[in-house]
Amino acid sequence: MSATAAGCQFDVDRGPDWLMIKVRKFKADPLTSQQFGERLWHLLEQHFTYRLVLEMDKAAVFTSEIIAQLIHLQKRISEHDGTLRLCGLSPHNQRVLQTCALEDRLPAYDSREQAVRGDPRLPR
Repeated sequence: MSATAAGCQFDVDRGPDWLMIKVRKFKADPLTSQQFGERLWHLLEQHFTYRLVLEMDKAAVFTSEIIAQLIHLQKRISEHDGTLRLCGLSPHNQRVLQTCALEDRLPAYDSREQAVRGDPRLPR
């Protein structure tokens, strides 16, 4: 299934107990960044699950607005006893999370499968 929002396009797959959303297109501007988290939240509610693997390999460089949206989304998901896991981050975006000390709040994995299993990230 495909979903769109202003400046964003997502591929949405449903697995047992998980929603997997792959960011296909992401226009890094303030309006898109502001709507990013809300659109993801809406998709979670539509699918009646709060366990999300977000594949970000097509995402632009993380801006403070995107990070703020991801933190807010993670908080909302946690309030519903859910989980947010990221995968497919660029090396730059991985460093951004490390620099902001967000690896525990926004865990990142190499692949969708590792994210679902919660496998620890292997050193490169």
